[in-house]
Amino acid sequence: MRALDYFREDVHTVFAKDPAARTVWEVVLLYPGLHAVWLHRLAHWLWGLKLRFLGRWVSNVGRLWTGIEIHPGARIGRRVFIDHGMGVVVGETAEVGDDVLMYQGVVLGGTSLHKTKRHPTIGNNVVIGTGSVVLGPITVGDNAKIGAGSVVIRSVPSGATVVGVPARIAGKPEPSELRMDLQHGALPDPILKAVSESLDRAGRLEERVQQLERALARLSPSAGPPPGPAPRAASLPGLDLAARIRASLYEVIDPEAGINVVEMGLIRDIFVDGEQVEVQVLLDNPHCPLVEYLVDQIRRKVKGIDGIQNVQITLLDQPLSFASCAEGVAKTTEEAADYVG
Repeated sequence: MRALDYFREDVHTVFAKDPAARTVWEVVLLYPGLHAVWLHRLAHWLWGLKLRFLGRWVSNVGRLWTGIEIHPGARIGRRVFIDHGMGVVVGETAEVGDDVLMYQGVVLGGTSLHKTKRHPTIGNNVVIGTGSVVLGPITVGDNAKIGAGSVVIRSVPSGATVVGVPARIAGKPEPSELRMDLQHGALPDPILKAVSESLDRAGRLEERVQQLERALARLSPSAGPPPGPAPRAASLPGLDLAARIRASLYEVIDPEAGINVVEMGLIRDIFVDGEQVEVQVLLDNPHCPLVEYLVDQIRRKVKGIDGIQNVQITLLDQPLSFASCAEGVAKTTEEAADYVG
C-alpha cells in the first residue's frame, strides 16, 4: 500500500472507533493518537534504515507534541487507534497487531535489562482499557479485552477479558467474538464471583446441617438439642415470625460490600400472612449482577425458619440511603427489645 492509502485507512479507523469524530479535518488536525501513529511510522522507517538517532528524534518530537511515547523500534500494525492517548508508553520490543484500540495511560512495558524481547506482543482486535499496564514478553491473544486499570503480567488467551491487579480472567474466553466494545462500566469481577460462590456453598451446607439436625431430633427426641453456642435470636420462639426472619437475615452477606443485607438497609419490610411470607428488598440498581445471588440467599434463609415454604421476594427500585440502613438495624433492635421486655 502507498503511504496515502495508510493515511486514509487510519482516518477511517478513527471514525469507526470514536463516536466523537465529526469531520475529516477535525480528525486529521486535532487527534493526537492519530498523529502519534503517523510519526511512529516515520520513526520506525528511519530505525529500520539504521538511522537510530533520527528515529529517536522523530519519536521524541511525537512525544512532546502528543504526550504519547512510542519507541521507534516497536512494531505497530494497521488500523491501530489510540483514543485521547496522553501518557501512553510503548516499549522498544513491543508488537501491536491490527485493529487494536488503546485508551489513555496504557503502558506496554518491559521487565528485563537485557537486550532481548522484553515487551508484550498484542494480537489483533484487542482492546486495552484506560490506565492498563501490560508488562514483560507476554502475549495478549486476538480479540482479548483488558479492563481499565489492570496490571497484566501473564499471557492472555484469545477472546478473554482480564481485570484486576494482577489481572485475572473474568468469564469464559470467546475467541470468535469480534466486538470492540469494552463496556468499561460493566466489567465482571472474578474475585467477587469467587467470594459469592463460596458464600453460596457455605449457605447450602448450613441449610443441609440444619435439615440433618431436625431429622436427628425427630429420630431421637430424648437426645435434646445438639451441643453448640447459644441459640440465635432467629430461633427463639418468643419472637414473632417477622422479627425472627429479619434477625436471621443478618447472616446473608453482600459479597461486594462485606456487610449483611439488614445493616445495608436492603430489607425494607417483612409481611407474614399465614404460611405466605413476603420480603421487600431495596435495590439501588435492579440490574446489579448480585441480584439473583442475594435473592436466592434471602429465600433460602427464610425457608430455614419453621419450615416456611412460600416465600415471595419483592424488589423495590428505590435509592439506598443512610436512613434506610439505620431503619433496618433499628427495627431488629426494637423487635428484640420488645421480646426481652
